[in-house]
Amino acid sequence: MMQSTKKILSALDLKPFRFSPPLFLSILLFIIIVIGTLLLKLPISTVHPISWLDALFLSTSASTVTGLSPFETGQTFTFFGQIVLMLLIQVGGIGVMAFAVFFVILLGKKVSIRQRQLMQEALNVPSIGGVIRLVSWILIFSFVIELIGTFFLAFRFVPEFGWGKGLYYGLFHSISGFNQAGFSLFPGSMSQYIGDPIVNLTMIMMITLGGIGFTVLAELLSTHRYHKLSLHAQVMITGTLIINVIGVLAIFIIEYANPHTLGPLSIGNKFWAAFFQGISPRTAGLTTIDPAGLSQASLLLTMLMMFIGAGSTSTSGGIKLTTFMIIIAQVFTFLKGRREVVINKRTVNHQVIVRAVSIISISVIVVLLAVFLLCLSENQPFVVILFEVISAFGTAGESIGATAHLSAFGKIVIMCVMFFGKVGPLTLAFSVTKRSHVDIRYPDGEIYTG
Repeated sequence: MMQSTKKILSALDLKPFRFSPPLFLSILLFIIIVIGTLLLKLPISTVHPISWLDALFLSTSASTVTGLSPFETGQTFTFFGQIVLMLLIQVGGIGVMAFAVFFVILLGKKVSIRQRQLMQEALNVPSIGGVIRLVSWILIFSFVIELIGTFFLAFRFVPEFGWGKGLYYGLFHSISGFNQAGFSLFPGSMSQYIGDPIVNLTMIMMITLGGIGFTVLAELLSTHRYHKLSLHAQVMITGTLIINVIGVLAIFIIEYANPHTLGPLSIGNKFWAAFFQGISPRTAGLTTIDPAGLSQASLLLTMLMMFIGAGSTSTSGGIKLTTFMIIIAQVFTFLKGRREVVINKRTVNHQVIVRAVSIISISVIVVLLAVFLLCLSENQPFVVILFEVISAFGTAGESIGATAHLSAFGKIVIMCVMFFGKVGPLTLAFSVTKRSHVDIRYPDGEIYTG
């Protein structure tokens, strides 16, 4: 056992390999997916046998904390299979490198510079300084928050299912919510608790804390004054409040009389349903109403929220909220005729803007390519296909009916999009390209745009 542990640690040090950190992180995630596939294919994992492709699809969906599934989780997987899914969600959400470094620390080993570089890449932080302290804090904070979520959910689930099953259901949904996974053990996601304040508030709390980003949470715990926060934290908090309020109000107004969603509900349940649906799709994918019943305007809004996603260094996918906010700021700067992007009296570095534009450009290309391929292979409406692809890219996990009817080729396309959405546009791009620094500068050229 000790010898195998040493081999794993030496592999993590990257000495035998010449992989770049982005490529190595992608390979680690792929290995987790393969292990998950093997475990989910075991006879003890499912109530009835599933194909290798479905096992791979579910493992990818759980490891990338997406939540898309061709069947109901609670009715298809045994207790063992559900535990496998829960572990994949936990490792995929917090990050395999975070757990690897944590075990290195537990074994009393020194964390090398290369391992610190990997963690810097995995957490998307600007420097390796303090990265190990951040990893330890992330793991401890995540476990504590998930236990708190389990505690509150137990008030609803224990009286309904008993102590053992109630606590287990609370833990599963707490982990799924905090890691933005979208998996639920109930038929129809969380629809049977559409008007339950305890379940709604607890799950939204888990989703928000998991989606705002670990670095922002660390800053909030260290200081309670908004003006002392970093620009990233200020943008993230402000952006989260704005987009959540817009999402909730828009869903409430648009769907108020829709007979397929909020229409038949009481005014109190309308509020809770709009509250949940306006926040959850951006990151988590858990629902209390059937997304297939949403109007076209709400579907478009939901797709936009899923594409944006949550915050950097969070457990979710998408282009990230800060990326979206930077592009909006850039547009306003251009319209005002200014040269520099300024947010809260701070100038945004030009390289950050270039990075944001690159992220959105690569993401749009990948989404359009996936939609094109699915339009060729699937006999489903365009809106359904577009919704499925954006949900996979944003690792949101919402579906309006496409997942259960995907062909083998369609499942492979969606799996690739889920992997891309979790790893990140630039990380995956840097994995397959070689970065070079060129000091030569060529003369300016004129290109007409607009």
